[in-house]
Amino acid sequence: MTNLLIVLAMPSATVAQYESRLRTSFPQLTIHVVDHHSKVGPYIGSADILMTFAPMITDQVVREGVNLKWIQALGTGVDNLIDLPSLRTDVIVTNVHGVHGAPMSEAAIMAMLALSRDLPRVVRNQDRHVWERWPARLLDGKKLGILGVGVIAEALAPKCKALGMTVIGISSLPRTVPGFDRVYGRDELVSAVRDLDYLVALTPYSPTTRHIVNAAVFLAMKSTSYFINLARGGVVDEDALINALEKGLLAGAALDVFNREPLPGDHPFWAMKNVIVTPHLGGFYDGYADRALPVVEENLRRFLAGDTMKMINVVRR
Repeated sequence: MTNLLIVLAMPSATVAQYESRLRTSFPQLTIHVVDHHSKVGPYIGSADILMTFAPMITDQVVREGVNLKWIQALGTGVDNLIDLPSLRTDVIVTNVHGVHGAPMSEAAIMAMLALSRDLPRVVRNQDRHVWERWPARLLDGKKLGILGVGVIAEALAPKCKALGMTVIGISSLPRTVPGFDRVYGRDELVSAVRDLDYLVALTPYSPTTRHIVNAAVFLAMKSTSYFINLARGGVVDEDALINALEKGLLAGAALDVFNREPLPGDHPFWAMKNVIVTPHLGGFYDGYADRALPVVEENLRRFLAGDTMKMINVVRR
């Protein structure tokens, strides 16, 4: 029997959706499910396949996975998986990409609207039964910069154009992209952000993008501008961001990803009134499993047939 270990720290109904569908489609598999990497002990040693989101496992998991042949990441980002020191080079790593355009672009728009209308202040006032009014800032007529021009950015840009925004991109490859008014090179980042009202980070994390959003970027931005991170925590110098927010160099930030997740309870972001903290929810939505499972099922069919050379979404490393 081939052993599949699923590690998912998610609502029980979501986990059950993955598990029940795979049990039905692949009765020849022995499937074990745990909700935290600390619970893999009884199963990881015999697991042939590991299915999880990359942030949900540790180096110890792959080190103890002596029989692992394949890891199916359920998200796009695998930087904190393929960088694990104990990950053997013979272990196949696949991911799920191309399904995040709608949820991530909506998350970006939600963040911009929440910041510009100070939605956290509304919620705090509701908790205190306080009636207070103030003028909202509009997205209409504002300038948005998107750092990282990929599938998600290409879904976000036209939606923002429809809201009356000017949209620029910052990419490793300057080019003409539908929905964008202009695309700058990544080496032009500091000059590109000078007149932005919003900067949304969507770029993948890599050694070249580590702390690409740093003190120089925040210093160049307008004091009335907002920063939104839906990429990876590592693309931002968090200390520089805290300093910029405390000194009024930025009006606020909405952060969905962090250097350390879960975000520690004593982290300064939690208490900052001009920061919206969300727990890595950007791409998580009620239909996600329905979009991700066809990729998983196709790869399982090919893996079980011994046709590993034709598995899809293989991560080259």
